[in-house]
Amino acid sequence: MFNIYQNKKVLVTGHTGFKGSWLISWLRMIGADVVGISLPESIVPSLFSSTSIEDQITDYRIDIRDQKLLKDIILKEKPDFVFHLAAQALVRKSYFDPILTWDTNLMGTVNLLNALRFVDKPCSATIITSDKCYDNVEWVWGYREHDKLGGPDPYSASKGAAELAINSFIKSFFSDEKSNVAICSARAGNVIGGGDWSEDRIIPDCVKAWSADEKVILRNPSSTRPWQHVLEPICGYLRLGSKLYQEKSIHGNAFNFGPNSNDDKSVLDIVKGMSNHWKNVVWDIEEDTSGFYESGLLKLNCDKARSLLGWQAFLDFDTTIKFTAEWYKEFYKGSEMLKVTHKQIEEFITIAGSQNISWAND
Repeated sequence: MFNIYQNKKVLVTGHTGFKGSWLISWLRMIGADVVGISLPESIVPSLFSSTSIEDQITDYRIDIRDQKLLKDIILKEKPDFVFHLAAQALVRKSYFDPILTWDTNLMGTVNLLNALRFVDKPCSATIITSDKCYDNVEWVWGYREHDKLGGPDPYSASKGAAELAINSFIKSFFSDEKSNVAICSARAGNVIGGGDWSEDRIIPDCVKAWSADEKVILRNPSSTRPWQHVLEPICGYLRLGSKLYQEKSIHGNAFNFGPNSNDDKSVLDIVKGMSNHWKNVVWDIEEDTSGFYESGLLKLNCDKARSLLGWQAFLDFDTTIKFTAEWYKEFYKGSEMLKVTHKQIEEFITIAGSQNISWAND
């Protein structure tokens, strides 16, 4: 499975982030030659640092807003695959620093796309944006890939704009059948799993508070999100990159990667689920007085990924919570976290095989 990545050069932007660290851990398990591009880590601890995986990859620490340096690295490394995850990924932070958010999420993506114009070998590029790229009016049904883009907050709007830029570059510079580069975008969000330490995210807030015997404060306990374990979309990205490399017919498409619609849970559901695996659990609810808008409901329709990629979400809520809690418990025990991370990837693949998920049997 995913053997196409073995001994191939795979460039990952944002490789030190939460999703990026899970992705490069999986790629190294496969035997890929991983090149990472990211800013220096600003969060301690982190999944990347806890796994000590930097010795297994080529590790560049640059800002993707540096157009020339980014282009120079891509042309030097000559990747077979690109996964673009680097972003300012927090909605609330986008209100405090909208310029950084727009510059990173839009122009950082444009810089990458522009650099890909000069790649002189076959290359499959998967550009990850967000489920929040949609103009969310809180429908009870899931958004499809052709639905209207946009969003009221700077983060969501910047991701919608990045999707427009991707589409523009594909049609303007990569539409020729002889183009070396094939591009797709991937839309997912609200993932949970071990190793996330970001601010203003419910799982990190819980773990940091409970590990110090403190109370966690819930701002919007009734907000519903399409929660999924981080390995679900990571698997989708790998599936998409592999398919795109082999079948250029999907070039230019966007794909949603989200949980089943009946798996939507509230913030309070997540906290209660985590509390079943943790001692000394206390939480309190306080009204959110920030005045910042955050959507209360967001669903994705993933029929396209299921039909064209053979991908589907399959972990149930209890298993997702169990995986997440166990990773953090091993961290606080001082375990070797790369081994723990690899073990969870192996368990994920085993569960997929037992449920006859198509990609697990490829």
